[in-house]
Amino acid sequence: MSSRVVHFEVPYDDAERARRFYADVFGWQIHPIPELSYDIVSTGPVSDQGMPTEPGFIGGGMAQRGDTVPQPVITIAVADLDETLDQVRANGGSAVGDKVPVADMGTAAYFLDSEGNLMGLWQNAT
Repeated sequence: MSSRVVHFEVPYDDAERARRFYADVFGWQIHPIPELSYDIVSTGPVSDQGMPTEPGFIGGGMAQRGDTVPQPVITIAVADLDETLDQVRANGGSAVGDKVPVADMGTAAYFLDSEGNLMGLWQNAT
């Protein structure tokens, strides 16, 4: 089974500095959502729903650096989050924290791969 990268997260220490950096250097559109303490990032053209409209672009997010996300994270879409976490464990990785529902869109989870890299998983809602 092949899974694709669908999202990324970049932690920051200074929100305004990070927003300016990524907007100025890469031309990313960054939309703060203060009530979620999270910034939505568009790396290219998007639809009215915020989804990329051209191949090669993915969306992402930025948030305050913390214990859970101390480094950039790549998120991979999977068909079955629980099954994938079982495979992660069986192949030398480990789950980090609990699965988190994201509105009515799906469920997210973090894991450490066999090399200790923090990564993310995403399962769309059915």
